Amino acid sequence: MANNTAHAAAHGSDHGGHNYLNHEKGLWSWLSTLDHKRIGVMYFITVMIFFLVGGLSALAIRTELFSTGKTIMDPNVYNRVMTYHGAIMVFLVIIPGIPAFLGNFFLPMQIGAKDVAFPRLNLASWYCLLGGATVALASLFFGGADTGWTFYTPYSITLKPAVVLMVSGAFIAGFSSILTGLNFVVTTHKLRAPGMTMNRIPLFVWALYSTAILQVIATPVLAITLVLLAMENIFQIGFFDPALGGDPVLFQHFFWFYSHPAVYIMILPAFGVVSELIAAFSRKTIFGYTAIAYSSVAIAAVSFFVWGHHMFVSGQSEIAGVIFSFLTMLVGVPTAIKLFNWLATLHKSSINLASPMLYALGFMFLFTIGGVTGIFLAVTAIDVHFHDTYVVVAHFHYVMVGGTLMAIVGGIYYWFPKMFNRMINETLGRISFFFIFVGFNVTFFPQFVLGSMGMPRRYYDYLPAYEHLNRVSTIGSYMIGIGFVVALIAVIQALLNGEKAGPNPWGAKTLEWTTASPPPHENFVKTPIVTAGPYEYR
Repeated sequence: MANNTAHAAAHGSDHGGHNYLNHEKGLWSWLSTLDHKRIGVMYFITVMIFFLVGGLSALAIRTELFSTGKTIMDPNVYNRVMTYHGAIMVFLVIIPGIPAFLGNFFLPMQIGAKDVAFPRLNLASWYCLLGGATVALASLFFGGADTGWTFYTPYSITLKPAVVLMVSGAFIAGFSSILTGLNFVVTTHKLRAPGMTMNRIPLFVWALYSTAILQVIATPVLAITLVLLAMENIFQIGFFDPALGGDPVLFQHFFWFYSHPAVYIMILPAFGVVSELIAAFSRKTIFGYTAIAYSSVAIAAVSFFVWGHHMFVSGQSEIAGVIFSFLTMLVGVPTAIKLFNWLATLHKSSINLASPMLYALGFMFLFTIGGVTGIFLAVTAIDVHFHDTYVVVAHFHYVMVGGTLMAIVGGIYYWFPKMFNRMINETLGRISFFFIFVGFNVTFFPQFVLGSMGMPRRYYDYLPAYEHLNRVSTIGSYMIGIGFVVALIAVIQALLNGEKAGPNPWGAKTLEWTTASPPPHENFVKTPIVTAGPYEYR
């Protein structure tokens, strides 16, 4: 990629053991750091803690649904567990997962920069996420919220203290997303290394750049909506409550205007990760670089105009339904461009089936199922039939969990050697992939059948006819849990006693692999000069 790749690698490794991990010592040096790499590591630890809480709540839900009637909790507790599972996984895990962690760490390095444009805002964004989570979880001391993660009105107006704290926490955490997005846009435009044109930046950067635009434009809409909801709870001002002269459908418009772009805030960075993995482990120049790059921008643009497909049964006009149906299907075009270009890259290539590549291939399989079922649900007549059934639950999880979480784990396995100069054990990596991939399909594929049979989502209990498939689904969820436990063991084992990695164990071509592992505080000893595009394997 750069004409000084060998130069950077040689000089980057010769810094006397000095790196971002030991540049300063002590807890305060981390809590006050302005180094994007350290902030990325702090995001990683934070998101993994939230993922543990959200994952345990998911297992609790599936355990309750193992059989009809009460299993381990009553309906009120179930509703609260469901709410916190959704809110934590969406707002505190999947949305910040890749941009705040892997993006923070590697975006500046991939464009040859020493840091992000606004390091202090970068640190503030982490504190916003932490502060928002603290406020949201404080709602547990006021009885907890049981509105579902969507906070639908008018029900969410009837539980004042807990709901106000939940939406206030989400409001604060939203600033984390906005500040991160702002940082990425400015960094990408202003801090690229000499010769690093926009048509030479890695596809991971393109994905993060497109995501950042969504974060900056869409997140304030959710923030305003949550402020209005809190004001309605506290001051009884009629925005959404019909009893006060408000309109609950207005809340849905506001919420989904943000929350459908939020789906792409979650999945676009995953596309970027998979592009990196496909190029590195196929040992082949990526097919259709320009098409994949601009398809990220196209997905981001179209995502602002499809929110109405969540509201086919809300009473909106037939014309609006047709328009939103068409636009929703249109998103499938740039998405399919990525999938077909990845397949073309794999064609006749020398594929290395290392554990990161397994996760990339698993992503392609699972996300394709999620994407295709999304096209079905974009058809108004089909959506009306399947609305609020387990078909929607399965579709959503195939996209978000089968997509984003598979990419997060694949990205961790791929970049872990660069971050810590340690290799993750391949056997443990493959075992974790097996349990997560197989367990995921065992968990969520039966839910397509359950939804087709008519089982509603969010219900605490169900008819005996649904019990067999629910038991299969619950067994699959425990397989996923085992897979993530193995992945955690693999990471801990690598940190404690992993094989030394060296600067570039995968033979990858992007700029972060030209410096030492772990990277020095300043990323590069000398600023690289870029003379060619990325992924040029020969």
